[in-house]
Order: sequence, then structure tokens, then C-alpha cells
Amino acid sequence: MSAVGDFSMTIWRKGLVAAMAALMLAASAPATQAWPGKPKPAALSALGLPRATPESVGFSSERLARLDAAMEALVDNGRLPGVVTLLARHGKIVAVNAYGLKDVATGAPITEDTIFRMYSQTKPVTGVAMMILYEEGRWKLDEPVVKYIPEFTGLQVFKGLDADGKPILEPIARSATMRELLTHTAGFAYGLITDNPVDKAYRDSAMLRAPTLQAMVEEAGKLPLASQPGTEWRYSIAVDIQGYIIEKLSGQSLPDFMQSRIFGPLSMTDTAFWAPPEKMGRFATLYMVNPKERTIVPAEGFMVLPVEKPPTAASGGGGLVSTLRDYTRFAQMLLNGGELDGVRILSPATIRLMASNHLTDAQLAGNPIGPGVGFGLDVAVIMDPARAGTLAGKGTYSWGGAAGTWFWVDPENDVIFLGMIQVLGGGGLWRLDDLSATLVYQALVDPEKWR
Repeated sequence: MSAVGDFSMTIWRKGLVAAMAALMLAASAPATQAWPGKPKPAALSALGLPRATPESVGFSSERLARLDAAMEALVDNGRLPGVVTLLARHGKIVAVNAYGLKDVATGAPITEDTIFRMYSQTKPVTGVAMMILYEEGRWKLDEPVVKYIPEFTGLQVFKGLDADGKPILEPIARSATMRELLTHTAGFAYGLITDNPVDKAYRDSAMLRAPTLQAMVEEAGKLPLASQPGTEWRYSIAVDIQGYIIEKLSGQSLPDFMQSRIFGPLSMTDTAFWAPPEKMGRFATLYMVNPKERTIVPAEGFMVLPVEKPPTAASGGGGLVSTLRDYTRFAQMLLNGGELDGVRILSPATIRLMASNHLTDAQLAGNPIGPGVGFGLDVAVIMDPARAGTLAGKGTYSWGGAAGTWFWVDPENDVIFLGMIQVLGGGGLWRLDDLSATLVYQALVDPEKWR
């Protein structure tokens, strides 16, 4: 999970959040920064699940107060403009709190309906969309990707640099499989950190700016792979490629498919790839760390994706916006084995398949996602809590986003947790996943209690 220990830091370092940290964060932490008009906890309601007292589901109210105090301290000390968290057990909200501001300039507080840019927390949603089509028999895990994307026939693989510093390429040994595409082991790169020739080629290409997903795939087919398929776990553009496959197999655009098969059925009323004008005032302002002044400032640069109009190439890897309420309903559906409020999205068996480790021993050998942590289908999975250094249950799965949103689903303890901020790289800088997981589970004093 993007929750604790070495796994936490590796997720942010390997993933999208780390990319932003590398691009925009100074080596030292930003100085303390006071926000004008910082409000106390907001009164949150209508969050899409029933409420329960902490004690009724095994938590200690006194111990949970440590979580609230830690989040509030991050705002009080100027580390974050604002943060909102939600904890649920047995399908009931146990604790939810918001501290600070969604916009520093106006002093507007974070509220229950604040809209956040989810960035890579889009990926588990795309994974669910893929598994809907899997259940319909549209694709199989060990089929070659070229069956669905012939543009990937004959890809070249980066092997090194010659004496003149020019890339050496070799033919691809075989097509990547669909399983490898869903586990970031297909050999693709991302182009977020340009410290190697392949990622630099991705960044310099038109792929990340392609006007359609078809054009994105065509551009990707011209670029070298970072490694032979199946050899290593490497965070990549694979989930954006999945978005294209969803469009091709379903005959719908990615936004339309997600709306009709996920968002509509789950009553996720504020989740989409854009927001209409009447919702723009509810957005949390996006921030980043200014490395020179060591302060948090409004974000700028290529990571500030437009959300004011529908995209022509919806990013299955990082394009969604959502709210605390909506993503809570999505997470609870996962924990329930694919169903919520009588609406079934997937079967329990499919959720188990998605949340099981699919990496081989060779792919896990270097702990690419952290000790004791594997990778399922578009989610990270805790295989060994002791090695991962976490209090969360075995089988907990999760992911996070570049602007500091994070969540996990813990089937063993029947727990979901969500946290949201809007500071590029801030989740990794302050290790919010690690901090929140420890404070959640130290408060679960009666894990056998059911109500």
C-alpha cells in the first residue's frame, strides 16, 4: 500500500509523486508558513456511507485523536495548506476531518465537496474498468498486447549507449502480455524523470501531448522500450495504454465508459476527467514547493493539467478529478468485493485477482516497490506486513496521486482510508501515507469487534 515504511518512500520515488519531487522539491524541507484565516475542523456530512462511533467498530476515540492532531499540526506548521482524511470500518465512517484551506489566497476552507485532482489515483479506477471488460471475456491476462494494439509490433528495446553516446537498440524478444501491461512490467517508460535516454525520448516526443489516445498509441509505438517485457517492474505509461484498449474494446470513449459503468452506478457525481463551470469554484487550488524560497506556491508547469473542458485524450493514468465522498464510495465498493448499495461492478473473485500479487520472484528480487510489497492489477499489494514495516493487514492494496491524494483498502481488517491534499510531491515529502497508517492502526484496539 502507499501506506507505510520503506514501501511508502519507494512508491513515491518510483512513481509519479517522486517525479514531481525530483522536479520541484529542494533537498531541505520548506520553512514554516502560516496560512491566513486557517479554520478549525470542518463539519463534514453526506459522505456516501453511514456513520459509526469509533468504539462500536473497535477503534479508540482517544487514540484516533492522535491522527487528527498530526494532520492539524501539518497545517498549523505551514507544511500543507489543507488536508482532509476519512476512515471507515465495516462499511461505516468512523472518523472524518478537514483542516486548513483549499485556496490560500481567498481563505476558502476545505469542505466535504472540495474537488481534487487525483492524478495517478486514477489508475485503480482504470484497472476496474479493464476488469469489467475482462469479466465480459473481452481480453485475457496472458494474451499478447499486440492482439489489441498492432502498432506495438516490432518495438525496439533500449540496450545502452555506444561510444558516441548514441542509444543502442535491440529487437523486442516477444510482445508484452496484458498481465504485464497491468503490472508495469511490459517494458514501457513514463517520461516524468528524464535522467535516462528512454524517459527523455518519451518527454521529447509528442506522445504525452497527443490529441487522441489513438495518436498516443501511435507515438508510443515509435519509441523504444526501457527493458524487455517481463524483466522488471517500472512505473510507466501502461495505464494510459489501458485507457486506449478500453475505448477500442468497448466502442465508447474512456470518460463515457467510466461514467456508464462505474461513476453513474456508484453515484459518484463529481468524478470525471473535467468539471463544468458551475463546479470550478469547488476545486482545491493546486500548489507546489518553491525550492528557492522553500515555500508552497501555486503550481505551474506541464503537470498542471487543464480541467475546464473535456479532454480529447483522457488520461487513464492520471486524468480524473474527484471528491472525498466519491472516492470513498469507490474504495468501499472494492472492499465489499465489487458491490455497493445493491449495485455490483465486479465479482468478489475479480477483486481478489486484481488485489493479488502478480509479480514473479525475479521481478520482486530488487524490492522495486518496497520490501514485502508486490503489485496486482493497477494497485500495490502488501504481501508481508512485517517486511513492509506496516501495521496494516496482509493483502492491503492501494495507490496515490502526484498532488498528495492517497488511499488504501485493507480486507483483513475491513478498513478503508483516504487522504487528500493538493501539493505536487507533498504526499511523499511529508510521508503522509506512512504517518496516517501508523496512527490509524495504533487506534484499532479491538479488531475483532463487529457491529
